[in-house]
Amino acid sequence: MTHYDYIIVGSGAGGCAAAYRLAQGSNRVLLIEKGEALPDDGTTLDFGKVIGQGVFKSKEPWLNKDGHPFMPEEYFNVGGKTKWYRAALLRYGAHEFEGNTELKFLPWPIGYRQLAPFYQEAENLLAVRQFEIEPDLRLIVDRLQRNGAGWTVEPVPLGLAAEILKHREEAGHFDGFASAKGLKSDAQHTFLARVAPRENLELVTGQPVQALLGEAGAPQRITGVVLRDGRCYTAGKVLLAAGAMHSPRLLQQYMEKTGLDRILPNYRLVGRYYKRHFLTALVAFSRFEKTDVLRKTALLLSEKYPHSSIQPLGFGGDVIGSLLPRFARRSTAQFFGRRAYGFFLQTEDGSDEANRVIAEASAADRSQPYPTLDYDSARLPQAVVEHKQLINGFRRSLLGCGYVSFAQPVPLAGSAHACGTLVTGTNPTTSVVDEMGKVHNMQNLYVVDGSILPRSSRVNPSLTIYAWALRVASLLQAGGRRHEQH
Repeated sequence: MTHYDYIIVGSGAGGCAAAYRLAQGSNRVLLIEKGEALPDDGTTLDFGKVIGQGVFKSKEPWLNKDGHPFMPEEYFNVGGKTKWYRAALLRYGAHEFEGNTELKFLPWPIGYRQLAPFYQEAENLLAVRQFEIEPDLRLIVDRLQRNGAGWTVEPVPLGLAAEILKHREEAGHFDGFASAKGLKSDAQHTFLARVAPRENLELVTGQPVQALLGEAGAPQRITGVVLRDGRCYTAGKVLLAAGAMHSPRLLQQYMEKTGLDRILPNYRLVGRYYKRHFLTALVAFSRFEKTDVLRKTALLLSEKYPHSSIQPLGFGGDVIGSLLPRFARRSTAQFFGRRAYGFFLQTEDGSDEANRVIAEASAADRSQPYPTLDYDSARLPQAVVEHKQLINGFRRSLLGCGYVSFAQPVPLAGSAHACGTLVTGTNPTTSVVDEMGKVHNMQNLYVVDGSILPRSSRVNPSLTIYAWALRVASLLQAGGRRHEQH
């Protein structure tokens, strides 16, 4: 059996960033991805297959808080969700590392200063750039700023190749679609491809990790993993990077199987504090056809809604038409889709213990065959109020600019911004992972995905996940805290 220095479970933002850093040395690194690599034949840009049929989405069933089945919009492939989303690469503000008890915002154990150099490194590797605001959006933005509603505009840092504008199909379908030409700075192309040729890095695809393996008589030391097909791999350290809906299930099942659930105080919080942002897709209509291609080039903010942000949806009329009510005929949807602009409204939702991921029962116990996502927005009333005010305020502003709009909440299945569930903190009674990325009271188990995020902030989480993973992997490579002291 081959022994590795590091096993990384999951190849999304955190997994690929950690693999990139750890494989640069002499460490033997195994990266495990339950899905396969996506095809580059153009099918990942096919509206019918991606949106209509959902060919590339996970088919794994879950239960909601009421026990009703649903399918989260998860993607299992090399590069994870970064292949489909994650083009908007924004930093958290320095104040978003602080807690707020009233709003249920948990504090980070580190500040912006500790993460800043890794933000910068991630931005450099991802070739983050700004694109000029296109004519249709410029008209909307100018009118919004003239109507006195208090909207401010910032550029959206995008992980897109400059030449994407030469490929209209790619430029008009980067948000929610996977690039066939490698024009999006996803985790696979940006991080993994740089170290893939190295002999000390191995990638295993097509099999999920079934369980963590522990040392006999010392379960607080993880020795490796076992895949669903029975293969076992061992390592000195294991890094969880399967995402906020999946990493906690592995840890919860391991702790319960080994009895650590009865002795470790952080077990109680495994899977809790699930966050997803309050998300709403808003479609604004005018009399004139829209010709913008990229669209997602400006971020709208307002002091009236301090924990919220708005960005355009990065796709055109064909996808926007699909957001119209189902009773609309296809020809009608296409007509209005060509005259519409889409926006993505998001509000930080805070952390509530009751919002949680609960692992499915073991194969031997079929009493609970599916995992559960117990999430209720009513547990976060302050965020509910701000998000409603954001929607209504933005719709009024658009109406003043001559745009009629309708809003459609993103349902629970929309898991693009899933985070929390293994939150980081200094206290093992109030958090699961420490400031170094190690699971409290475990000797060699680390977490490098979005499950560690104590706060979701008002912007997309992807750049922060990249930065956290680079930081944790750098500390591991340097032998711990000494790296940051210098």
